[in-house]
Amino acid sequence: MQDTDKRSEALLLENQLCFPLYACAKEVVRRYRKPLEPLGITYTQYLVMMVLWEYGRMTERRLGQILHLESSTLAPLLKRLEKHGLIDRILPESRERKLFLDLTEKGRNLKKLAEAVPEAMQGCIPLEEEELLTLRSLLCKAMTRMHEPEDGDNN
Repeated sequence: MQDTDKRSEALLLENQLCFPLYACAKEVVRRYRKPLEPLGITYTQYLVMMVLWEYGRMTERRLGQILHLESSTLAPLLKRLEKHGLIDRILPESRERKLFLDLTEKGRNLKKLAEAVPEAMQGCIPLEEEELLTLRSLLCKAMTRMHEPEDGDNN
């Protein structure tokens, strides 16, 4: 096969790893809509709430690190959660520029309702349990490696 044919072959959608990842993720998020409806939150807001239920009060920066979200994506999301009375965004009295996030009582109480979501999502991805564990493991491994500093990167 010539180099030109190989390059053209590489552009076929069926040969892309990124497309099934994207399409599957999009479908899973779509399927979360129904179980999240009683909570009145979106999937991304659900992720934020899960982190706060698990870890408690934290900085906006730390939340972004955990969820792999940029501040420009996180800020409007947090404003909406605050508007719904689920979180408080707290500026420290010191001159620090850190913004802290904490759950309100309403946000803490929402956890009880959210406990039904994982069960409602069981079977969302029609794979055997062992296949699901393998898929999760591979995706976690890929994320870890993608976030490792590149050679020569001191950040």
